[in-house]
Amino acid sequence: MKKYMAAAAALAVSLSCSGALAETNLRVFISSQGHPDVVRGFIEDYMEQNPDVNVEIELGGATSELQAQYLNTVMSARDSSLDVLILDVIRPAQFAAAGWITPMDDYVEDKQALLDSYLPAYAEANQVDGKLVALPAYADAMFLYYRKDLLEKYNREVPTTWTELQETAKIILEGENNPNLEGLSFQGAAIEGAVSTFLLPYWSMGHNLTENGEFAFNRQGAIDAFNLWRSMVETGVTKPNVAEIATDDTRRNFQAGNAVFAVLWAYGWAHFQNDEDSQVKGKVAVAKLPAVEGGEPVSCLGGWEWAVSAYSKNQEEAVKLVKYLASPEVSKKRAIEASNLPVTPDLYTDPDVLKAVPWLDQALPVVQTARSRPVSPRYNEISEIIRTTFNGVMAGAMTPEEGAAQMESRLRRVMR
Repeated sequence: MKKYMAAAAALAVSLSCSGALAETNLRVFISSQGHPDVVRGFIEDYMEQNPDVNVEIELGGATSELQAQYLNTVMSARDSSLDVLILDVIRPAQFAAAGWITPMDDYVEDKQALLDSYLPAYAEANQVDGKLVALPAYADAMFLYYRKDLLEKYNREVPTTWTELQETAKIILEGENNPNLEGLSFQGAAIEGAVSTFLLPYWSMGHNLTENGEFAFNRQGAIDAFNLWRSMVETGVTKPNVAEIATDDTRRNFQAGNAVFAVLWAYGWAHFQNDEDSQVKGKVAVAKLPAVEGGEPVSCLGGWEWAVSAYSKNQEEAVKLVKYLASPEVSKKRAIEASNLPVTPDLYTDPDVLKAVPWLDQALPVVQTARSRPVSPRYNEISEIIRTTFNGVMAGAMTPEEGAAQMESRLRRVMR
């Protein structure tokens, strides 16, 4: 615990005004990869509007997993030093079940009107047992990134099914004859991204993990999903080491010009178009993820949510700050200054936003197909089962049939 507290103290960044005496002091935990400089600007604006409030930022780990580990330690200790937390979209249900975050219903005048202003998936993800436990910071989803220059060169349409993607990738790989070029990059390492990867074709087939609150795992659907991803490796479309590929490996590979297609979150776009070392500037486009034959295109919902610590000694002021950070005003600034996807649908057609982030008109249809991973207080266990099994199948340590049987057995115990 001392180690965590020392690290937190070292990372804390004070935004207090020199010489000012605030009536309320708030401490906000944010992720170190969540554009802290941009968030700092929002908070400075908030303090100007609320001179009786002083806000400090505490920076967290570089991944969702590291952030969760730290917050689990702080919350388990009932530490009151943090007032506001930013959580991965998969965490609110877990934190609410543990009693670590405060339901905000009593602090919101018209909850339904507020929720209706957001993309529907976030209204759902931020409610647990009918209680509003978080508000969205910014949206995210998995996209199909593709090299539009290569598709144009070989006169290929953007694929709408995984079969079409495989065919197009093979044609381009043959034509380019470049040993460094990969047809499709996706995440097969035992990380959270592997959960999303597995679910994409599984959902596209019309299957769910639960239905009406009951366990509804479809073993054949899982086998088919495993086979789809394995076929990408077996046909040479994806490199054999896919079981080692994590999220940013895909980003770096595509950015270096070494992939035709990539399945990746929204953050990749800014890197591809803006980084000095990018080999794909002006050559990239995004589309809905392909569907299975006869299925519907589905993406996986991502994003980050603001919540109030149940141990904060400043509940009302903390909720007030969260409402501000989740407002359309801040969402618009986030989109313009950090290229974060807005949580309100109107902003995807806002002229100011589109001037700064032109690709957002392509992003909205993808975000609208996004589905949330299981909203469960036991999500950590669910995630561990799916990602490690998926990784085992991708590594060839088990067959798709063995993986599906193991996944069903283990998930049934956790989700029953």
